[in-house]
Amino acid sequence: MNFTVGFKPLLGDAHSMDNLEKQLICPICLEMFSKPVVILPCQHNLCRKCANDVFQASNPLWQSRGSTTVSSGGRFRCPSCRHEVVLDRHGVYGLQRNLLVENIIDIYKQESSRPLHSKAEQHLMCEEHEEEKINIYCLSCEVPTCSLCKVFGAHKDCEVAPLPTIYKRQKSELSDGIAMLVAGNDRVQAVITQMEEVCQTIEDNSRRQKQLLNQRFEALCSVLEERKAELLQALAREQEEKLLRVRGLIRQYGDHLEASSKLVESAIQSMEEPQMALYLQQAKELINKVGAMSKVELAGRPEPGYESMEQFTVSVEHVAEMLRTIDFQPGASGEDEDEEVALDGDEGGAGPEEERPEGPEGTGGH
Repeated sequence: MNFTVGFKPLLGDAHSMDNLEKQLICPICLEMFSKPVVILPCQHNLCRKCANDVFQASNPLWQSRGSTTVSSGGRFRCPSCRHEVVLDRHGVYGLQRNLLVENIIDIYKQESSRPLHSKAEQHLMCEEHEEEKINIYCLSCEVPTCSLCKVFGAHKDCEVAPLPTIYKRQKSELSDGIAMLVAGNDRVQAVITQMEEVCQTIEDNSRRQKQLLNQRFEALCSVLEERKAELLQALAREQEEKLLRVRGLIRQYGDHLEASSKLVESAIQSMEEPQMALYLQQAKELINKVGAMSKVELAGRPEPGYESMEQFTVSVEHVAEMLRTIDFQPGASGEDEDEEVALDGDEGGAGPEEERPEGPEGTGGH
């Protein structure tokens, strides 16, 4: 069914009143704002009762903690722009009243002598019966129509109902649906906020566990570095001891070689003496010195394999394999793991002398 709107001489005034009326409609109940009208921080307006309904739907625990006139604070979202409204302990009763809107409503009601939407309804005319107003609703076709269409027209065999009845019913259904949708949106937003908090908690916990993991591996590295320094120190001591012994022998053999060379040089010069008497005066002493020098016993040389340092070989394969087994242990507290790292560090600090093998190449013989 098609309609025509017969505004006629009141066209301009009707448009102005309709536009004004649209600005005075609450987005929750779809009725004109009822006093008192509260203004939200986002500058949108709500009936106080509608604001309280949305607030209670978003804060179900609030209803059990106070009466309808005393609240404990909370938050909800503006149904027009989804801006979050944070309330103090006074709840919606702490929101500021919009006196300007209330005054405009009073003026509008004074200027309007008919109920809401009455002017628009008066000028909705049936297209088939131009002089008939749209005053009934066809339940079968689900369209508004006029009485003549029911008696003589296309809807004569259809079931109809008064237009105001269907208007109130569907308006109530839409209002309830909007309220449920707004409440559902707030619940979804609460879930989103909760999941965002979970994400933040995951990031914080991961950051903390990474820090602990780095600390524990740094502690292991510190133990390894300390043990390496101890073993290197033991190896350096053994090296120094062996070098001191061998260099001492080198000096001893060098001194003997130098003395023997000088004696050889003196003996050769004496043999070149042409006078027999003079030669015989020196020969006996030189012969005794040469005999004594040839009988000098030098300190023993280092035993075979003395230069070897293989006793300081370290096997780390089993330690490396053990380190590869390090893995996360759910339920283990950080304090217990710190104690384990400390104990491992104490056990790994044994002196190198306790672990150095005793062998035939040891330094005890020199």
